[in-house]
Amino acid sequence: MRTSKLTYLFGALGLLLSAATASAQTTPDSIKYNNLDIFGPIVWPTTSGGTRSAAGKPGEHYWQNRPDYVIHASINEGKQDTTISGEVAITYTNNSPDQLEYLWLQLDQNLFRPDSRGVLTTPITGSRFDVRGIRDGGDRIASVTVTYKEQTYTVVPVITDARMQVKLKTPLGAKGDKIVVKVKYSFPIPDYGSDRMGRKLYKQGYVYEIAQWYPRMCVYDDVEGWNTLPYMGLGEFYCDYGNFDYYITAPSSMTVVGSGDLVNAQEVLTATQQARLAEARKSDKTVMVIKPEEVGLPATHLSKPSLTWHFKMTNSRDASWAASNAFIWDAARINFPSGRKGISQSAYPAESAGVNAYGRSTEYLKYSIEIYSKQYFEYPWNSAVNVAGVALGMEYPGIIFCQSTLKTGRLWGDVTHEIGHNWFPMIVGTNERKYMWMDEGFNTFINQYSTEMFNKGEYFDRTARPGSRTFRFAEPLMIAPESMGLNDYGQYYDKTAAGLDMLRNVVLGPERFDYAFNEYIKHWSFKHPLPYDFFRAMNDAAGEDLNWFFQAYFFTTWKIDQGIQGVRYVRNNDPATGAIITLYNKEKMAMPVELKITQVGGKTEILHLPVNIWQRGSTWSFKYPSTAAIESIVIDPDNQIADVNRANNTWRAPAAK
Repeated sequence: MRTSKLTYLFGALGLLLSAATASAQTTPDSIKYNNLDIFGPIVWPTTSGGTRSAAGKPGEHYWQNRPDYVIHASINEGKQDTTISGEVAITYTNNSPDQLEYLWLQLDQNLFRPDSRGVLTTPITGSRFDVRGIRDGGDRIASVTVTYKEQTYTVVPVITDARMQVKLKTPLGAKGDKIVVKVKYSFPIPDYGSDRMGRKLYKQGYVYEIAQWYPRMCVYDDVEGWNTLPYMGLGEFYCDYGNFDYYITAPSSMTVVGSGDLVNAQEVLTATQQARLAEARKSDKTVMVIKPEEVGLPATHLSKPSLTWHFKMTNSRDASWAASNAFIWDAARINFPSGRKGISQSAYPAESAGVNAYGRSTEYLKYSIEIYSKQYFEYPWNSAVNVAGVALGMEYPGIIFCQSTLKTGRLWGDVTHEIGHNWFPMIVGTNERKYMWMDEGFNTFINQYSTEMFNKGEYFDRTARPGSRTFRFAEPLMIAPESMGLNDYGQYYDKTAAGLDMLRNVVLGPERFDYAFNEYIKHWSFKHPLPYDFFRAMNDAAGEDLNWFFQAYFFTTWKIDQGIQGVRYVRNNDPATGAIITLYNKEKMAMPVELKITQVGGKTEILHLPVNIWQRGSTWSFKYPSTAAIESIVIDPDNQIADVNRANNTWRAPAAK
């Protein structure tokens, strides 16, 4: 392994001066650090056509396509299976500069076909995102029709795993041309939908959490054209923005909640329920809409064989819903920074009720949204709902699914995390299927602050620090989820969040970081940033070249290990002449150094050394103006850096040992 000449120099110097030093530690033989690796030239990829700027913002010619959906669907309970059947009409606007000879759609339910890629690549041991094919699982496509320039024709689609290609008779024109695709379809609801959706039986009926429930457009973007990576379970979604106008027909005994606004409450709710919802819209306290004792009673629902619930969700990348005979339903007002009002809701079975469980779900949801809206970007929709069911935790615009058995702090953590995803990636629309760290990690990062702010830190761990986290280093964060080990994907969450913490608390400081981070959110809301756009945006707004950090932290598995080599006094072992402190960087990654220096007599000082001390080599010596003997030195005293070996972070004079 490469060791710099400077390392040998200071190692020899330490031996020669051992009699004159308080305590000199030799530099480790296993130095891996090479300054040229981390501070070498780094140039991020660029796109053509002026779609993205060098400042990390959408460029002058940025574009993205738009699908608008009208969906009519029914939930059909059977003795063995419950199915969803429906028709989706997609008005697709091609804003790209390219003609399109074919369209690609996602058929996510095909994940549950026995021969899907997700099933065939699921390990025998299973996982949280376990994919098991179900009998007759997957989308059943009854018909596909296309309407373009007032001509309608039927298409025989090409279905490959979880994708469907629709070949056009006439290419769809560029720069604003529109086409309508209609698909009739159905599928059986899986019991455990890879922890994204599914159904679970409770004593008063099934709770159905319905997602990935309609054929939807793949994204055609300025980076790769059609994005057609298949849905395989762990990797999530990449969707364009559009309006959702959807209708759910269900047995009248069911309550349905969904993304967006319920626009026909008078047709599906009793007068009492409508009045309670109106009360909830004015109340910061949770109001019961359907009380526990009312669940299952005939008077709780309108006396019709079925009801059609009509929802609208504007400028969203997805929509989801849930239905059950077992739902207790409550709600409260959301107060947005602009003065606008919204509504927070929860729907859950009796098994999840109680003040230590879902009885506080609406409170958790309300305050999470208010906190994120104030800190980052105002929540753009009017409503949000949390559903207790089979999914451990899953997010969609305006609706989240949380495991029904969660209580107290675990429920808070799940709620604030899943609704936090409405900022990443529902508002800032990253490609989750390729860059999982950009949604899970960013969201985990902001969850720390919502937890600190909620109810005076009721569930906040004030001792938690980035330096206390344990990371696995098998794969870099930039790889796609299907290449990440099933025991390692948690690094998308924790390692990313710790990296942002270090940038905020150690490298830039809160003021510079927060400004740059919010600028990134502002410019990329409802758009599709790449990792390189984030890197450029942070560099530009913070006024700092952070490429040394981004390249090492996200593209490699490099580690951080900073240590103290030794201390000597400048002349005659006299502390009053000043001290020479020598540090070393053992592992391949670099970071700034914060030192807590304590002198005999109790004088303590904190020094901040920039990352630039490592630009020329693996060791660094500097003069410290000591006035008394140095008693101890501690690197990173507040435990802010994810240093893999903290044993060498502390130096003590012999008398103090």
